[in-house]
Amino acid sequence: MLAMVLKSLRTALEPTELQDRLPGPGEIRVKVGACGVCRTDLHVVDGDLPGPKLPIIPGHEIVGRIDRIGPGVDGSQAGGLRLGERVGVPWLGHTT
Repeated sequence: MLAMVLKSLRTALEPTELQDRLPGPGEIRVKVGACGVCRTDLHVVDGDLPGPKLPIIPGHEIVGRIDRIGPGVDGSQAGGLRLGERVGVPWLGHTT
């Protein structure tokens, strides 16, 4: 996958080819079609927030399509989601 990576604070993001990750148990993988970058991301890039773990790929608020389903996920656990379905991932979204 191609990602824009922040490798050092207050520098330009670098286009970087990364190996695709496989989803783990109970996870899905989304092929990103669009990704929003907010002011908090820019604060990280600008070095305004203490202690970011670098390198980092800024951005969240993702829209894309499910391209892999991890082990142990069935349609009912994923809310009926299926391969190829368009999904959105909100900021800090997760389930417990």
